Amino acid sequence: MTSFNKIQQLKRRFFALRNGAVADSMRKAGAPYRIIFGLNLPQIAEVAAEFGPDPSLALELRGNLTTRESLLIAPMLYPADALTADEALEWIRLSPTAEVIDVLCLKLLRRMPDPAAVITRLAGSSRPLERYAALRLGANILPGEIDLVESVARDEAARRDPLTLLAATMILDDIAFRRESH
Repeated sequence: MTSFNKIQQLKRRFFALRNGAVADSMRKAGAPYRIIFGLNLPQIAEVAAEFGPDPSLALELRGNLTTRESLLIAPMLYPADALTADEALEWIRLSPTAEVIDVLCLKLLRRMPDPAAVITRLAGSSRPLERYAALRLGANILPGEIDLVESVARDEAARRDPLTLLAATMILDDIAFRRESH
């Protein structure tokens, strides 16, 4: 089956599962997508499972910046074991929202061979969404790399950036709890 046919089939599944009320509320809240089907993550994961790993399809969907669900399913279709730090950074740079970053970190980046290298490269970025990605990826790999994640979260909390402050504070609280528990 060609990539075009797979995308058509995927979009048909999205259309069958669509939730107009959710899509409308996301649009009213300012979601930056031209097309929103209103699917939730379990539904998107179910569709991803039907298609299985497919790197070329994942990359094509990642490039579809106008459709919310395309950006959310793409990391679910890409094989994490083949992902390099440079490729991970490209995925992050193409992610337009915190929601996409959250799914990317949870479904793909945390399973890549060296997520700490990505965190190190993103920490201190001039782009708040990249620093947010460093935090979210750090949260997904705890308790591993606890010292690195704590350092990044501490630095980010000191910035007091509205996008990253809550994530940084939650990570620091989580780390404090983990350290007290041992």
